[in-house]
Amino acid sequence: MALYAIGDFHLSFTVHKPMDVFGKEWKDHVRKLRRNWLRTVRDTDTAVLTGDHSWGRNLEECLEDLEFIEELPGRKILLRGNHDMFWDAKKTEKLNERFAGRLEFLQNNFYAYEDYALVGTKGYCDEGRDSLEQLEKLLTREEQRLRISFEAAKAAGYRKYIMFLHYPPTSIYEEESRFTRMAEEYGAKKVIYSHCHGRRRYGDSIRGNWHGIEYRLVSSDYLRFVPDRIL
Repeated sequence: MALYAIGDFHLSFTVHKPMDVFGKEWKDHVRKLRRNWLRTVRDTDTAVLTGDHSWGRNLEECLEDLEFIEELPGRKILLRGNHDMFWDAKKTEKLNERFAGRLEFLQNNFYAYEDYALVGTKGYCDEGRDSLEQLEKLLTREEQRLRISFEAAKAAGYRKYIMFLHYPPTSIYEEESRFTRMAEEYGAKKVIYSHCHGRRRYGDSIRGNWHGIEYRLVSSDYLRFVPDRIL
């Protein structure tokens, strides 16, 4: 009953969005993902997919992509990424109702894995696209959503946490952020994130141990499309 994580499937069974334009490592990436998943994850395992599941612009365009994920072995918990246009954060409960028993969606809630609470949100970081006002708005919103997740787990009696983000926990010029400080505040054991693609981006944020917390990058290309065992 292991716990795995991997992010950035970027599936496009319905829409035409080939990923190999982003580098040769993405050639046939769906085949690699499926092959490596089947070799790694068992039906009794849990896997957290840290966002950017599909290029579809709405749920209808994403259904085939979500079916691909659903058919993979194990319990699948999905986090929201910046490209997941099918997922309105305010309608997470409806997604959980629609996919009950097949997929679980992590947003303003938490999920249990043994004696750990799996908490998380999409997160955000400064990539130079936003005004200072807009950046603060987006960071504050995600900070609030993450705290809701932590507090829900805490209220349910959990004291051991693994924190998941889609975006890296810090902007490229930061050593710490509101997200790393919250991880420390609640005593998270690990922080797992993705979003960073290509060798030039792998070092954008924290990797390894920082202030007693283990930080792991699980972007699919960084992992060579092999799910990473977290516990």
